[in-house]
Amino acid sequence: MAKDASFDVVSQVDLQEVDNAYQQAARELSQRYDLKDSGATIELSKPEKTITVTAPADFVARQVIDMVGSKLIKRKIDLQAVKWGDPQAASGGSVRVVGRIIEGIDQDTAKRINKDIKGTKLKVKVTIEADKLRVSSPSRDTLQQVIAFLRDQDYGQPLQYVNYR
Repeated sequence: MAKDASFDVVSQVDLQEVDNAYQQAARELSQRYDLKDSGATIELSKPEKTITVTAPADFVARQVIDMVGSKLIKRKIDLQAVKWGDPQAASGGSVRVVGRIIEGIDQDTAKRINKDIKGTKLKVKVTIEADKLRVSSPSRDTLQQVIAFLRDQDYGQPLQYVNYR
């Protein structure tokens, strides 16, 4: 019997590229004429996987977030990889917005992906392994159909398809 072909569905973010985008955004924040003296700051916490923007007003915070987003796009990082929270009041009348970098597929999303794949009625086997899914099938063409199907769906985070064999 031939061995099944398989691939993994994962959600990974290159933290080094996020750090590079953060460095570029921090440099632009200190040089841009409309934001230079505004008092806005950006902080990246790699262990906690968060980006914190502090600004004197919500409008300025949104400008800084857009600037960070443009740097992430230039570094080929999907904007869905960062979930921005609601603006919170901080000291001195300023506003703080925290963005969490999403890595790994949580159980609820994994179950939704599994259910959607099973709903296609394709002959595949899906197993949930910690923060990734393994999809296997005897037919490589069927796996290609599953990848095409998943690319058309939106699960609120970027998905990558790795270990295709």
